[in-house]
Amino acid sequence: MKIVSSDELRHHRGISFVGVSTCFFCYDKNGRIFMAKRNANARDENGNWDIGAGGLELGLTAEDNMKKEIKEEYNAESLKTTFLGYRNVFRKLADGAKTHWLALDFAVLVDPKFVKVNEPHKFDDSGWFTMDSLPSPLHSQINSFMSVYDKQLRDLISSAQK
Repeated sequence: MKIVSSDELRHHRGISFVGVSTCFFCYDKNGRIFMAKRNANARDENGNWDIGAGGLELGLTAEDNMKKEIKEEYNAESLKTTFLGYRNVFRKLADGAKTHWLALDFAVLVDPKFVKVNEPHKFDDSGWFTMDSLPSPLHSQINSFMSVYDKQLRDLISSAQK
């Protein structure tokens, strides 16, 4: 059996086989959510605002992977983690390639004083927003994410403000 490098494998996730990602919706006690704008160096969805995610790595639980990704991308620690559910994500890349990801979705309470973009080579901008004032343009999956979890997210954000 041929062993492939992790870099080669990474490029095939979601295209040659179903990729698994841990997505994180970071919110604070002030009722805001954190988003970052993907730049030209991001894998896809360049110029779009996103919540955050990372491919599930071998040997990590979904929750541990999500926590690792939040630390890597946004310098944040989870104060409270809520598993929201999962979604099948079907998309087409700019080159027409069809992709399929299984997204494991989390809402994560974070302390905004520690949140910053740790990967400036992948993001042009970042900021805090409310559910009713999201930036534009959004990652192609944000609307479906929000429609599935809107009530849960609003309840979590409201509870954190108390």
